[in-house]
Amino acid sequence: MGFYGERVFPRIMNLVMNTKETRRIRARVCAPLKGDIVEIGFGTGHNLPFLPTAVTSVRAVDPLQRGRELAAARIDASLVPVTFVGLDGQRLPIEDSSADAVLCTWTLCSIPDAEAAVREIRRVLKPGARFHFVEHGRSPQPGVRKWQDRLNGLQGRLGGGCSLNRDIPAIINAGGLTIEQLDTYYAKGNPKTHGWTFEGTATTPTPAPS
Repeated sequence: MGFYGERVFPRIMNLVMNTKETRRIRARVCAPLKGDIVEIGFGTGHNLPFLPTAVTSVRAVDPLQRGRELAAARIDASLVPVTFVGLDGQRLPIEDSSADAVLCTWTLCSIPDAEAAVREIRRVLKPGARFHFVEHGRSPQPGVRKWQDRLNGLQGRLGGGCSLNRDIPAIINAGGLTIEQLDTYYAKGNPKTHGWTFEGTATTPTPAPS
């Protein structure tokens, strides 16, 4: 991953992903969570302060060791135990149908095969459990999309593989989950190329009656 990716980028992420706007969004996305959750893209633990008391444990997945170090104070302050269980959202070392919920905040943009990650999320969710997400991605405005495409390569180099132009709902559907609720908006404080946001929940499809 190199010095920048392993040592510098986690520090940048720790700062830029901890704004008034991101905290407001995290609080909303985390509020319904309960039980044993899996978090894809744990990062530096910014979601921990917003986990409700109904959450009993977090199984964390993240590739960056430095991110874990920067998260240490948040982990120590949290009443919810955190266990790091994997490095790669595309291949989760987690049992089938074992998670009460899966949480993912601003992470599908940077997983190389995001559809594979969603398939893994579907696999580890208990029947009827939900995937809670907030992601940035492809804008509905043609002018913004043009600039997203132009800037995407640079964004990937500077942002740890982050893509600006992914169609997040299409990725979630292609991974085998059904979106139950979806809100879309431009997040405050970001340029439009980086701010078009998808926030919602998804679950496994209900089997057709036999």
